[in-house]
Amino acid sequence: MPGRGLILAIESSCDETAAAVVERGSRTLSSVVASQIATHARYGGVVPELASREHLRAIVPVVRAALSQASVTLADLDAIAVTSGPGLAGALLVGITYAKALAFANGLPLIAVNHLEGHIHAVLLNERESVPSSSPQSCHPERAKRVEGPAVDFELGDDPEPSLALVVSGGHTHLYLASPTANTWHYQLIGRTLDDAAGEAFDKVAKLLGLGYPGGPWIDALAQHGNPNAVPFAFSQIKTKLHLAGKPPRTKGARTAPIANLDPHFLFSFSGIKTAVLRYVELHNLRPEAEARREALFTGPDAPARATVEDALAACDPQTLDLIASFQHAVVGDLLKKTFAAAEALGARRILVTGGVAANRELRSRFITEAARRRVSVSFPTLALSTDNAAMIAAAAWPRLLAQDFAPANLSADPSLALGR
Repeated sequence: MPGRGLILAIESSCDETAAAVVERGSRTLSSVVASQIATHARYGGVVPELASREHLRAIVPVVRAALSQASVTLADLDAIAVTSGPGLAGALLVGITYAKALAFANGLPLIAVNHLEGHIHAVLLNERESVPSSSPQSCHPERAKRVEGPAVDFELGDDPEPSLALVVSGGHTHLYLASPTANTWHYQLIGRTLDDAAGEAFDKVAKLLGLGYPGGPWIDALAQHGNPNAVPFAFSQIKTKLHLAGKPPRTKGARTAPIANLDPHFLFSFSGIKTAVLRYVELHNLRPEAEARREALFTGPDAPARATVEDALAACDPQTLDLIASFQHAVVGDLLKKTFAAAEALGARRILVTGGVAANRELRSRFITEAARRRVSVSFPTLALSTDNAAMIAAAAWPRLLAQDFAPANLSADPSLALGR
């Protein structure tokens, strides 16, 4: 059994360089994130080569800041955890190489964590930190910047109930049945996207409409000012392709995880609605307005250093606002429909919603309302834990530390690493 159970975690799977120190999977002592949004915003998406370069610049100061904010040294740690996939190969390698060097130099075990598993544990970490503690030991308020309440000590038995987890972000849309068993977690893949992730659709639609990157927050903020029923977007039922004989289709999403044994009712596809928005823009001649909006808000000579929601709202006509609201309403509705259908089919009474899109206000509101109607529980991470961070990686690493499930010396990046095949 480890001493204090201190884990230093490093996350570098995409465009956030993050490090955190978490105690026993339940007490965040520090969480530091260096964002690359300003670097990638001009391109409307993440440029892998630039992401790797920025990780190289940021990783040392970010790790030092995490240790300093936690008031610990490398000698105090019990393990080092790192994201091994999925993600961008070059970005992952920066974190893995540095984590391996730290672990080797300090004689510490190295724990490899799946990024998707980390997102699931972001919800669980938030729940543990929000439970009032009967113990005199509690988080120091100046050291645990993201804790909303005193934390309690955590053992795996504190999470006995299997949960249906929806991981929905810019790169992922997955449904998992997460079950804690014998000091470890098991994940069964229930559903996934066949093509674009939900967050990717948000980003691409925002770019199409002349809004900034990342697109999710812009869509979320502007959708409140439009009519969600103005444009009747619809999702068709995904059917098994007979000519594939049970093999996964040749789409970028299906390549990373087989879908032959998955129920088609729990599969997602967001490329169609993205194309539908494009067709609507072309049919109603909204492209000139989108180009003008992009020029005024982000690329023009008089553009502000950081455009505000008020600026974007002033630049959007009512028809565009209705389109944005209808798009978001349809995507959230599809996520809600299939998640609760899966929960009902599996008999799951607990739903975890996590990932960057879990920060969406309409999604949270509609999921909470539907959960109350069906008398099931639904939990979300804090907004800070919804997006990529290292605290969730440390939380996911804690059961592996208890089980002494350590990474091999030849650990490398796995950009297509699957969870719960």
